[in-house]
Amino acid sequence: MTPLSTSPLWALFLREWRVARRIGGSGAMGVVFFLTFVTLVPFAIGADPNLLARIGPAILWIAALMASLLSFDRLFQADAEDGSLDLLHLGSSPLELVVLVKCLAHWAASGLPLILAAPFLGLMLQQEPIALGGVVATLLAGTPALTLIGGIGAAATVTVRRGGLLMALLVLPLTIPILIFGVSAAQAASGGSVPFLSPFLILCAMTLAAFALCPFAIAAALRYLGE
Repeated sequence: MTPLSTSPLWALFLREWRVARRIGGSGAMGVVFFLTFVTLVPFAIGADPNLLARIGPAILWIAALMASLLSFDRLFQADAEDGSLDLLHLGSSPLELVVLVKCLAHWAASGLPLILAAPFLGLMLQQEPIALGGVVATLLAGTPALTLIGGIGAAATVTVRRGGLLMALLVLPLTIPILIFGVSAAQAASGGSVPFLSPFLILCAMTLAAFALCPFAIAAALRYLGE
């Protein structure tokens, strides 16, 4: 068995994570957008503490989804421009595993900072500690699925110049089920009418399904566009 330190997939993960942090700035940009979105909502709907506490989990989830969309178009764009994508096609590792590693590195660089920032931004929305814990748990379970679904849109539009808008139109309908069950579980954690475990387990199941299916869809799109 190949040691982890010499594994090509581990090396790819480190490379993608470092590149995303160095040139993309996706994590910081996403957190800034997250902060801006959460800050502007009270100005739009009013500063009623009870209202903010009730809709806070939904606001945090929508903000996380919108912030994630900012960086999906860069998932394969740079590789297509500099020829790295052709090398990934010809590598010894299956393309499905390669795109899965790239999506995980992208999530670690851009999705994980949103999860870490969520408890602090939730305080601005009058969220109780147990509600903040529910939001963090649901984001941790659901944002990997958002990244994998975003990878499908990024692969389908990799050859389209400035395809960010098209990518968003492709990705948003597919993320609605994740958003629904993520918000339902987060609201249930703060005392909603639905038990927390039911929507949370469905959310986890959807994320596992995304891990099983999305890499094949992404790889198929990249192979088709590479022909």
